[in-house]
Amino acid sequence: MSSIRLAAIIAVVLLAATVVTVVRRGRAQAAETSNFEPQVMKNFKKPEPTELKKKLSSQQFAVTQQCGTEPAFHNEYWDNHKPGIYVDVVSGEPLFSSLDKFDSGTGWPSFSQPVKETDIVEKKDSAFGMTRTEVRSKMADSHLGHVFDDGPADKGGLRYCINSAALKFIPLEEMDKAGYGQYLEPFEKAGLIKTPVHEAAILAGGCFWGMEEIIRKIPGVTKTTVGYSGGTTPDPTYEEVCTGTTGHAESIQVEFDSSRLSYESLLDYFFRMHDPTTLNRQHNDVGTQYRSAIFYTSEEQKQTAEAVKARWAKSGKFNRPITTEITAAGKFYSAEEYHQKYLIKHPGGYTCHVLRDM
Repeated sequence: MSSIRLAAIIAVVLLAATVVTVVRRGRAQAAETSNFEPQVMKNFKKPEPTELKKKLSSQQFAVTQQCGTEPAFHNEYWDNHKPGIYVDVVSGEPLFSSLDKFDSGTGWPSFSQPVKETDIVEKKDSAFGMTRTEVRSKMADSHLGHVFDDGPADKGGLRYCINSAALKFIPLEEMDKAGYGQYLEPFEKAGLIKTPVHEAAILAGGCFWGMEEIIRKIPGVTKTTVGYSGGTTPDPTYEEVCTGTTGHAESIQVEFDSSRLSYESLLDYFFRMHDPTTLNRQHNDVGTQYRSAIFYTSEEQKQTAEAVKARWAKSGKFNRPITTEITAAGKFYSAEEYHQKYLIKHPGGYTCHVLRDM
């Protein structure tokens, strides 16, 4: 294991008041629009105000950065009935779903709850002689609006009254490509898109931190879990795997919708994201735990893996023979929690993986 990696492990709609009280898990056209695209959430760093002024419309800036409020009934999304997801216009952080949107009659977009696993920050707002609860995005600290207790009783009784200018709408048909595929399941259950065909794959190609960060964003991938596979030691710990004596490789268990992403296409991504010609090694990481391997779960996967490996061997993309092993999958052991989505938890952390062009 590299010294770099060891070091990485060790390092392991008005004016608002400033008192944070709790964090809850949570249409006419606007007068002015912006072509600003929210930043990719990986390694997100909020731009300086001068930069935001260039990228946001004046209304978006006033709302998100100065706690402004846009006009009722004269904003972009108050009457939007299309299916999709609403994200922070600054960071791209998922905030609300069209499935939870309802007509409150107020003239602003209203939602009964945030999307699953999204944290909405709440602050006490005592401006203008009244007490309200302001809501802000967690990642970019954008002012969004307020939450009230007069929402639909059958949906929890809350009404998140949100400014359109704080949001960017991602239509359902564009969510997967835009990197929001993990939020499609509720739309599938609602019958708005066809039921996925679930399949699982187990892949190894070096440090599982970098591999997972690439794989989880592939359109059609629904879930990733980092762990250990291919060895003989039951329930191995990370420290045991690092000794190279367990036979296990750092691996990714990939769950994907094969109606949107074929196993063959997934393996093409696999060969693009690591060097399959270095035996028991990926860059600075050396040992059998860093070997390149495809652990197939069916005879069909085996045949596909062999065909894809042969195609890449003849592609001229590599100067040395491919050493990727293709072997039947044994038991997959999930790694410790701190390894899961490591590079989301530690932006800029160690990785030796990059997705090459075809």
